[in-house]
Amino acid sequence: MTALRTHLEESILGWWSEEGADDQHGGVRTCFTNRGELISREKYTWSQGRWAWTCALVADEIDAGRITGHAELWRGRAFLTADFLAAHAFLPDGRTSFRLSETGEHLADEHGEYATSVFADLFAALGLAGAARVALQDGKTAGRADSWAKTAGRTVALADTSIRDRSAKSAPYPVPGGFRDLAGSMTLIHVAGELHRTSPSAVSHRALNDARRALLDGTGAFLGPESWWEFRPDHPSGRDTLLARHVTPGHLLELLWMLVHVGDMQPDLAVPEATLSALALRALEAGWDRQEGGLLRYVDRETGGAPSGRLLATPYEELVKRTWDSKLWWVHAEAMYSTALLARRTGSPDLENWARVVRDYTLATFPHPGGKEWIQIRSRDGSPLDEVVALPVKDPMHIARSLLLLNALEHDAPASERTQL
Repeated sequence: MTALRTHLEESILGWWSEEGADDQHGGVRTCFTNRGELISREKYTWSQGRWAWTCALVADEIDAGRITGHAELWRGRAFLTADFLAAHAFLPDGRTSFRLSETGEHLADEHGEYATSVFADLFAALGLAGAARVALQDGKTAGRADSWAKTAGRTVALADTSIRDRSAKSAPYPVPGGFRDLAGSMTLIHVAGELHRTSPSAVSHRALNDARRALLDGTGAFLGPESWWEFRPDHPSGRDTLLARHVTPGHLLELLWMLVHVGDMQPDLAVPEATLSALALRALEAGWDRQEGGLLRYVDRETGGAPSGRLLATPYEELVKRTWDSKLWWVHAEAMYSTALLARRTGSPDLENWARVVRDYTLATFPHPGGKEWIQIRSRDGSPLDEVVALPVKDPMHIARSLLLLNALEHDAPASERTQL
């Protein structure tokens, strides 16, 4: 067994199984400090959907023999969390409450609003799609699977429409007027792809095509041959702003592996590997911290380093300026899998080298020294940073997902190509 697989099974899945899983009510406890201390039992819908999908993936990987564990336990968690979401998260209009109590009561924000994020909606749909997929494989819960898939489809359709007509709310990162965000189309293509894998429909097909067009087609696309936009301005006059000039290297690297997966499922949507490789190298070269190592959270899309540009006095700009040089769990977990996958697909020596560099830094920096998952938020020099960077939660998906996918990639590779992690 590789060191990576041991770390995945014991430090990641073991910790979440013991500390996070709510096997009574369904879902997962995530309101931990950066050092793993539980401070609240509230449940963010965003995280519950991620958990349901991750549990389904764990069950798949156990069944495939790539990791050890009790597949029925993890399938049961996916189902219980899907039931929790279906019973409690959705509002009458098909959107979701951003935040719930431990037992599922809707919790309003400071303005009395419940549905404040298309991302929460999409991650809830992701969780239902993952649970439905393994339920259909199991053959024992087809009725529930059909209901979950229909609910997910309704929510994906609403999200697709709201992203296209620019009415989508996007807490915790509101998109200022005059800009479009990469994250919306990126999340849509991943969730629609997972729904299409579970239950192909006109809804999932349309959402996939809409997201791909926004990302790659035409003069307003987010991805270009050599660079990309995080927030794309509607008018050229906005290109000198910090919002337009900043980019998130981890976002692009995460999106690239998603595009590979979508292309494998739907060849007509595949993106040329040369395009993906060039963008990956751009993200790595722009984002790598040559002073301390690791990938910076935000950088300037033209010069690298600290983002600069004209300010519009938005809270998001303050976040970028304050945290641009932090080192985050999700950025590095996603970069580990993306670089390894693209190196395998393209045979690029540059990407093979980056895959080693990223993996070495990540596994030397983030894992908790006591084997308790990762200390997910780090300062520029890699030391723990006790600060909220998005939601006040410990994320249950990025690390497990990336390590599960990376382990599967290594497990299924020819012996001569395996990296002994």
